[in-house]
Amino acid sequence: MSDNKKVTDIQKFIEKFEPSKFKMLSRGIEIRGIKDLHKSINFAKEVIEKLKLKLVISHSAEMAMYGSFEVIYP
Repeated sequence: MSDNKKVTDIQKFIEKFEPSKFKMLSRGIEIRGIKDLHKSINFAKEVIEKLKLKLVISHSAEMAMYGSFEVIYP
């Protein structure tokens, strides 16, 4: 996958998901400050599937402690 396609997929995701706080990573973005993590992760999965983006959700117990998850390139 080209770098332009990766950036476009992340931009499309951000426009649709509209995160209030996020940090750009070399491999995607980290979405922070989520109150209802389960609901937000499910919505993020729906956005990725609906827009047919080449992205995946990554999260851990440590990230859950401060209400965040990552949307990254596979």
